Amino acid sequence: MKTKTIITIIAIILVIALIGVLCYGYYEKFAKETKNPIATMVIEGYGEVKIELYPDIAPNTVANFIRLSNRGFYDGLTFHRTIPDFMIQGGDKLGNGTGSPSLSDIMDDVETDKEYSIKGEFIANGYNENTLRHTEGVISMARSDYSAYGYTEEGYNSAGSQFFIMTKDTSSLNGLYAAFGKVTEGIEIIHEIEKVEVVTRESNAENANKPVNPPVITSIRVETFGVDYGIPETIDTFQ
Repeated sequence: MKTKTIITIIAIILVIALIGVLCYGYYEKFAKETKNPIATMVIEGYGEVKIELYPDIAPNTVANFIRLSNRGFYDGLTFHRTIPDFMIQGGDKLGNGTGSPSLSDIMDDVETDKEYSIKGEFIANGYNENTLRHTEGVISMARSDYSAYGYTEEGYNSAGSQFFIMTKDTSSLNGLYAAFGKVTEGIEIIHEIEKVEVVTRESNAENANKPVNPPVITSIRVETFGVDYGIPETIDTFQ
C-alpha cells in the first residue's frame, strides 16, 4: 500500500512537471511570436511609409505615438521642417514647431484638459535601455532645448507629439533624443520630402527650412497585433 502511494505521488509530480514544461513552451512560443507594432503613414501625393516601432527600448514613447496615431491626432498635420542630408520633422498641430498635444488627444473624459509632455527615454536623461542610433530611417521624438537658460532636464522631458525621421546617419544625436522605431518600407518617400522647396535655408531667418508647400500626413495608424500598449505616462509642459 505504501509503495502504491509513493508511485501515485511520483506520477502526480511528473504530470505537474510535464504541464509546467508545456505551459512554458507555449509562453516562450507566444513571446517569440509577438510582433513589434507597425505604423502605416500615408502622405498625400507621396504614398505609404511603414515604420516598425520598438516598445522594448522606448515603451512610453511608443505608447504615446500609438495612442496619438490611432486616435487620429496626426491626420491632416504636416512636415513643417525639412533639411536635406539630415531629417524631416512633423506632427505639430500648429504646423510651426511650437505645438504640443493635449490630454484629450490621448484619453476620453478629461476633467481638466491641458497640454502635456513625456519624459525623454534616452541615455542623457538617465534612461539607459535605449541604445538605438540615429541612422537613416530612424524615427525619433523632437523636443525643446532650454539648456542655454539652465533648464537642461526640462528640455530633455519636453517631447509631446512632434517627431523626426532621419535621412542620413547622424551620430551627434545619439543618446540625446528618444529614437523609437525605423522605416521598413518607403524610405525613398522620406528622401523625396527632404528635398522639397523651402522658404529659406538661412538658419536664423523666419521660416527657415519650412516647406513652401508642407507635405500633408493624411493619416498614421498603428497595427499592434492585439497588444494594448495603454495610455502613456505624461508630465506637465514646461512654461
